[in-house]
Amino acid sequence: MEQLPIFLNLAGRTVVLVGEGEAAEAKARLIERAGGRIVPVWEEGASLAFVALDDGAEAAAADLRARGLLVNVVDRPDLCDFTTPAIVDRAPVTIAIGTGGASAGLAKAVRQRIEALLPARLGALASALYAARAAMKARWPAAADRRRAIDAALAFGGTLDPLDDGAPDRVSDWLAADAATRPSRLETIALASFDPDDLTLRAARLLGEADHVFHPASIPAAILDRARADAMRHRADAPPADPPPGLSLWLAPPAA
Repeated sequence: MEQLPIFLNLAGRTVVLVGEGEAAEAKARLIERAGGRIVPVWEEGASLAFVALDDGAEAAAADLRARGLLVNVVDRPDLCDFTTPAIVDRAPVTIAIGTGGASAGLAKAVRQRIEALLPARLGALASALYAARAAMKARWPAAADRRRAIDAALAFGGTLDPLDDGAPDRVSDWLAADAATRPSRLETIALASFDPDDLTLRAARLLGEADHVFHPASIPAAILDRARADAMRHRADAPPADPPPGLSLWLAPPAA
C-alpha cells in the first residue's frame, strides 16, 4: 500500500480549513458530516488542516505542518500528508475509495459502481449485528465457531447476504435457527505463478474467506498476504489429511 487507510473520529474535534470557493465548501461539508468543528486559522487543539488556495498553498501548508498538523492541500497530492477518499455512506458502514491523489475521477467512478451494488439498508444490517453481539456470544461461546457462523450467514446467498436488502430483518431468525457452523472443508488452489496478480477470481475469493491456509515454504509472502488477516497460516509439505473446522486451503506451487 502507498497509504494507510484509516477512519478518524472527528466528532467535536477542531479542524483548520484555509480557503474559499467550491473546493473549500466541499471540504467544509465533509468535515461537518463527520462532526468536526471548523476554524479558519490555527487554533490550539487542532490536529488536521485542509488548504484550498490557488496561491500560497505551499506556504500555508508548511506553516500548518510546522505547528504539528497533518495537512491536505486540494489538488496538490505532492503537498498532502493525507488525502480524502471518495465515500460510499451506508452509516455505520463507510466505504472509502482512494487513489493517493492520482485521479479523483477514477475514485468517483469506482464509488458510483459500488453505490449501485450496495443496498440502502446495509447500515441497518451492521446495526442489527452490533445489537446482537451478546446473543451471538451466548449462541456460539467459542470465538472461532462464532466467526464461522457469521461468515456463513454473510456469504453470497446466505441468510444475511449483505447485498440482500431484507437481511437486517432476518438477524433474529438466524440466531434462533438450528443452522450449524460451516463443516470442515478443504479446497486446493493450484497457483499459475508466484505473482499475486495472476490469482484467479476464485482463488482471491477463497483466500479472503479461508480460516486456515496450508502452504509449502516456497509460497511467497505476496501470495499469503492476500489471505484474510486472521487466517491461520500453516507451513506444510502436503495438504492436511484431517482439516480443522471451517475452510482450509492448500496452496499448490506452480508446476515446474
